Amino acid sequence: MKDMTKGRIVGIKRFGIHDGDGIRTTLFLKGCPLRCIWCHNPEAISPKPQVAYLKEKCIGCGECVSICSAHSFSGGKHVYDRNKCVCCGRCENVCLGEALAFYGKEVSPEEVLPLLTEDRIFYGGSGGGVTLSGGEPLFQAGFSMELLKLLKAEGVHTAVDTCGFAGKGDIDKIIGYTDIFLYDIKFYDNKKHVQYTGCTNKPIIENLKYIDGKGKPIEIRIPLVPTINDDQVVPIGRFLSTLKHIVKVKLLPYYNFSSSKYEALEMENTLPAAETPDDYQLAEAVSILKSFGLNAVNGKE
Repeated sequence: MKDMTKGRIVGIKRFGIHDGDGIRTTLFLKGCPLRCIWCHNPEAISPKPQVAYLKEKCIGCGECVSICSAHSFSGGKHVYDRNKCVCCGRCENVCLGEALAFYGKEVSPEEVLPLLTEDRIFYGGSGGGVTLSGGEPLFQAGFSMELLKLLKAEGVHTAVDTCGFAGKGDIDKIIGYTDIFLYDIKFYDNKKHVQYTGCTNKPIIENLKYIDGKGKPIEIRIPLVPTINDDQVVPIGRFLSTLKHIVKVKLLPYYNFSSSKYEALEMENTLPAAETPDDYQLAEAVSILKSFGLNAVNGKE
């Protein structure tokens, strides 16, 4: 059984400006209960460790072959056999072309804390801090709680970027150590939510009400995907207008990025062929949300 004092992470991003206010360091945790078809971080979906092989980066150095039987060369080409891979991550460490990436390193809160506070000199003046993202931080609620405790003890502003699909007990673990929630709302219509994410949105809606009732500041984040959820702006706005602690609503335009991450992980590419919303579509959505008295902004800007 996995040590509950440790967490599995995907990576760390420094000097971020889109994961909450100010300059922030963002820790991406592994594992998510949703399966959003437009997910741009497929490496964070599964809670299990994974190795990605980006074949276009392989320079044929052969270092991976020397330490792992999952790697070999045939006809001068690198062959990666996932059936033999135990996801130890050692091949990433020796790959000279950075063609191999390991996702799912286990760390303790104490181990990762120094990495998250290295840039704290930039946090204060900008109103920044540390954001837990993913994946889904509440998927690893025990680890997230212990890490947030340490961050608050260091005087660091904390944000949790969540899809809200969790039990109230998990929310209670972290709510006292979270300064602001960055809360994703994809659909208000439950049937569409199930269709495009694989899960009901009922706990998401109820948890948002619960957090709002606790008086915590909340920044709502709406990924705007044309032809898929652009019809949800009005019902979402109407619902949000009933809450008291929504400080901002940010519209995040969908980008149809390359499917290379899916290919590297040998996952089915589910990215929709939807176009990126143009400035007019974003402005219209922002205007609708503002009509409900919400502080709506274009996340593209």
